[in-house]
Amino acid sequence: MNYQVLTQKWRPKVFQEIVGQEHVTRTLINAISLGRIAHAYLFAGPHGTGKTSTARILAKALNCEKGPTPLPCNKCSNCIEISRGESLDVLEIDGASNRGIDEIRELRERIGFSPIKARYKIYIIDEVHMLTHPAFNALLKTLEEPPHYVIFIFATTDPDKLPLTIISRCQRFDFRRIGTSDILRRLTQIVKEEKIDVTPQALELIARASENSMRDAEKILDQLTSYTLEKINEKDVSQALGMVEDEFLARLTENLYHRDVLSNIKIIHQLIEKGKNPRWIVKGWLNWLRDLAMIKIG
Repeated sequence: MNYQVLTQKWRPKVFQEIVGQEHVTRTLINAISLGRIAHAYLFAGPHGTGKTSTARILAKALNCEKGPTPLPCNKCSNCIEISRGESLDVLEIDGASNRGIDEIRELRERIGFSPIKARYKIYIIDEVHMLTHPAFNALLKTLEEPPHYVIFIFATTDPDKLPLTIISRCQRFDFRRIGTSDILRRLTQIVKEEKIDVTPQALELIARASENSMRDAEKILDQLTSYTLEKINEKDVSQALGMVEDEFLARLTENLYHRDVLSNIKIIHQLIEKGKNPRWIVKGWLNWLRDLAMIKIG
C-alpha cells in the first residue's frame, strides 16, 4: 500500500509553508540570510502548531548543499535525508522517552565527533520539558560551550517546566495557536490538490473542530475521507467526531436561562448514552453561548 496520510504528505518543506507562524519564519529567514545562526533554539507552543516541522526546515536550511540558505532545495541528499529522518547528522530525540541523565551523557559523547556529511550536527529534542533535573544539568554544561558545528533545537508544549538556565541560553520562539481562517485556507488548498469532495460548511467545521491545530485538522480530514465515500458534509463531520447537534445545544441554553439544572443533567446524560464525546458537549455548548453573545453584542 502506497497511501500516505495527509499529515505526512502535506508536512511543510520550506518556511513559507508553515501556517500561522510568520513572526517565527520571518525571523529565521532573515537570520539565516545574515549568517546569524544561534547555537540553541527553543520552540515553544501548543501541539500541532508547526514546531517540529520548523525545526526540520531549519535543519535543512543550515545543511542544504546550496546553503546555508533560507530556501532549502529539498532535492540534495542532505535535504532528502533530513526529510526522511535518515540523516546521521540531524538527530531527532523524544524527550519523553529519553529523559534520563544517561541518555544525555551519551548525547554529549556523540557531540565530540564532527558531522559525518553535513555542515552542522543538529539535535532536535522534542518535548524537552520531560527531561529530568539531572539531565538538564548535564545538558547545561554542553550548552555553555558547544562545539561550533553543533546546534540544538528544543521543542516544548510546556516551557514553564524548563529551568531558566536552559531558557536563557536559547533563542526563544513562541508559536501561536493557528487561526481558524488560516487553517481553513490550508484545508481548501489540500482538498483542491487531493480532489477531496467536501462542502465549504464541512470544511469550516473541520477547521473549528481542530482547536487551532493544523495537524489535527489534517487528521480529521483524513478520517472523514474514509468515513464516507460520498461528498463530505456538515452532518458527516458532526457524526464522525461525536459532536452535538444544534437542537440539543439550544435546549441546554434555554434550560440554563430558566435555571432548569435537572433537565440539563438529563440531556447531557442522554447525549453521553448516545455515544457523544463529553468534551464535544462542553466545547460545542461554549461555542454556542459565545456565538449568542457575539450576536447580542454586534
